[in-house]
Amino acid sequence: MTKVNELLEQFHKVAVSPEEQLKSYLSQGRKVVACVPVYTPEELIHSMNLVPFGAWGAEIEVREAKKYFPAFICSILQTTLEMGITGKYDGISAIVIPSLCDSLKCLGENWKYGVPNIPFIPMTYPQNRNNDNGRAFTKAGYLRVIDDLEKITGKKFSEAELAKSNKVYNLHNQAMRRLSDVLVEYPWISASQRNDIFKSAYYMTKEEHTTLVNQLMDLLLEMPKETSNMKKIITTGIIADSRDLLTIIGENDMQIVGDDIAHESRQYRTDVNESKDALEGLADKFSRMDNCSVLYDVDKKRGDYIAEMAKRTGADGVVVVMTKFCDPEEFDYPIMKKKFDAAGIPSVLIEVDMQMNNYEQARTALQTFKDMLN
Repeated sequence: MTKVNELLEQFHKVAVSPEEQLKSYLSQGRKVVACVPVYTPEELIHSMNLVPFGAWGAEIEVREAKKYFPAFICSILQTTLEMGITGKYDGISAIVIPSLCDSLKCLGENWKYGVPNIPFIPMTYPQNRNNDNGRAFTKAGYLRVIDDLEKITGKKFSEAELAKSNKVYNLHNQAMRRLSDVLVEYPWISASQRNDIFKSAYYMTKEEHTTLVNQLMDLLLEMPKETSNMKKIITTGIIADSRDLLTIIGENDMQIVGDDIAHESRQYRTDVNESKDALEGLADKFSRMDNCSVLYDVDKKRGDYIAEMAKRTGADGVVVVMTKFCDPEEFDYPIMKKKFDAAGIPSVLIEVDMQMNNYEQARTALQTFKDMLN
């Protein structure tokens, strides 16, 4: 048990103080590239002996970024720009920003003016992705990123090295999928500790993180499985890493038994087909991604996907963690709610913002939801 707690504390330290991880990599002479959500091609960056480093904003007050953004825009992007302007990312070689929503497009353009000392690299994805033209478009986008990275960092791209990185990331995906299933059997691991494991992955090399995750699972599986009377929930949304919100979930005796969070399990659902050429395989991976608000889906299958997850895991209900001013998530919600209702799965909507300092409304909503599940 001591070793388990040591590993959980290690994940926690990385999750709450990524700046220390960044300083450590820079002190080693490593070149670091910031990766803005979602689906930035980390494999490309990793394959060039660069360190991919997550840039998902933070729970901070926004001041400088207000000069570039209106108040009614996603706080993830506002706080990411704020951190860039105030020097939190000083030392990194570049930042890669995808264009999967209108707000991300604005972040990229504003970054060029607000943080001119850190080069901005765009990653343009197609929405009609699962066809030959879509895969070709994605590959062209990757080639643009590679060209920019070579010019900025002096590193050289190699298909052989990308094939190795694809394998590294596949192994990490598999470990994270297995972890989500294993943690269901150990309800004493809190929602905050679960989040620490997922969040820390953005600030460590995938080899390091996979090793720690596998060590944790091996230790857990040596321990007896437990049952509890906690209410089982599925979480869905873009990000759900607020300490206050996660604490409230724990205080209401709720256990997260699965998630459809972009910051968490959505990252790990799809592997690269290693039988294909490395770059083709990476483009093919993106073409097969689905069930996400920022990925075009004419059939709107995400609600069905989450309902099926709830049934498979025995979840009592779904908690929708809505990032304020996130248009893609807001558009998805009414359709998902109808799917949940049709499947007889209770759900509750919790609105979050990285500049929130009071979660009493969320507390009341979750307390009421828990009572409804009893």
